[in-house]
Amino acid sequence: MLQLPNTRYSGLALATLLGALSPTTSASEMFAKDSPWMLGDWGGTRSELLEKGYDFTLGYTGEMGSNLHGGYSHDRAARYSDQFTFGVNMDLQKILGWHDTEFQLTVTERHGDNISNDRINDPRVGGFTSAQEVWGRGETWRLTQMWIKQKYFDGALDVKFGRFGEGEDFNSFPCAFQNLAFCGSQVGNWVGGIWYNWPVSQWALRVRYNLNDELYAQVGVFEQNPSNLESGNGFKLSGSGTQGAVMPIELVWSPRVNGLKGEYRAGYYYSNAKAQDVLKDSNGAPAAISGAAYRSSSSKHGLWLGAQQQVTALASDQSRGLSLFANATVHDKKTNAIDNYVQAGVVYKGPFDARAKDDIGFALARVHVNPGYRKNARLINQANGLDDYDNPGFLPVQDTEYSAELYYGIHLADWLTVRPNLQYIRHPGGVSRVDDALIGGLKIQSSF
Repeated sequence: MLQLPNTRYSGLALATLLGALSPTTSASEMFAKDSPWMLGDWGGTRSELLEKGYDFTLGYTGEMGSNLHGGYSHDRAARYSDQFTFGVNMDLQKILGWHDTEFQLTVTERHGDNISNDRINDPRVGGFTSAQEVWGRGETWRLTQMWIKQKYFDGALDVKFGRFGEGEDFNSFPCAFQNLAFCGSQVGNWVGGIWYNWPVSQWALRVRYNLNDELYAQVGVFEQNPSNLESGNGFKLSGSGTQGAVMPIELVWSPRVNGLKGEYRAGYYYSNAKAQDVLKDSNGAPAAISGAAYRSSSSKHGLWLGAQQQVTALASDQSRGLSLFANATVHDKKTNAIDNYVQAGVVYKGPFDARAKDDIGFALARVHVNPGYRKNARLINQANGLDDYDNPGFLPVQDTEYSAELYYGIHLADWLTVRPNLQYIRHPGGVSRVDDALIGGLKIQSSF
């Protein structure tokens, strides 16, 4: 039997879709298709506030996923998850006369269920990717951004301080796809215990220096505090529970190749907090066999590469055309379950003259499990005398997971894009005994 998704906000999603189809005559009116905001210009107030330095953000992202075939559980279901975003950016040069300074405050709320949790992945070990990227880090309100940024030396030096996540500046990547393997900063997906992406924030400092118009280098220091992940700590400001710091460094090159935009990133992260070995105890023996505690390492590290490049464009509209992208991450084998990840894909914007703002995307990803982590799972089963996958106490051994997604983005209005998608996951959670899964999805992105 098909289970219907949580409908707490499904009425809002439907109203948003219907509103996009409503005819209007002015971009300042509610539901005008050429307005950046669903609720219009608030009778001109919004533009007046923007001119004075106040830029308000009211956003909504909703995602539905349904297991069409395969997966851990073949019982058909549909799940819905979503996020509200409330923010304001303040131009402090206009407001207070502070030269080249801005302030950002953002609060988010997430809610819903994820089809990956019990239908796609084996719940005994969970999964790596998620068919609904907007789900995660608790169904709760969070202070997601609270930072101040100032530029010096005619904009060459850019300093940002406050509360924000690593992926906001480092290893950044767009989030048009619905599968988590193709959305946002990928380092945070594979070392999520230390690298906290949106909507989690922590105290942080980021310093960027623009070497020229196309090249900049940046370095950051981020509080590593697992208590920030707890649902009850969405507005926590104290440093209690801090274990150390994550320090990323990155070089970003943004050239124009034949006049078309590109972005290339290379970075490295280092954590000075203690990290647990995935296999051995302090004597170098497998901890699953010895029964001793897993040994700890004094640090954790990894690196990433990313590339985005537009390769074709229409003479009449440079924004329309084909773009290629690829991302890869490598992680510490001693302490991390995932030792490497790679993905690549294409996006075509403006596929038809009648749909010049629509887009089509396709991507593939591979997530590889550390051999030591796999060995540890086998030894745990051996120590417990278990070799039957169907035994509830058996720990499934995880290896490599492959994901693919195809979407079509329907640009209904400047404030609304809807992206139906199909996802295919081979060996969900890296467990070969779990059937390959086909997932139908729908992603709604709207700005009020």
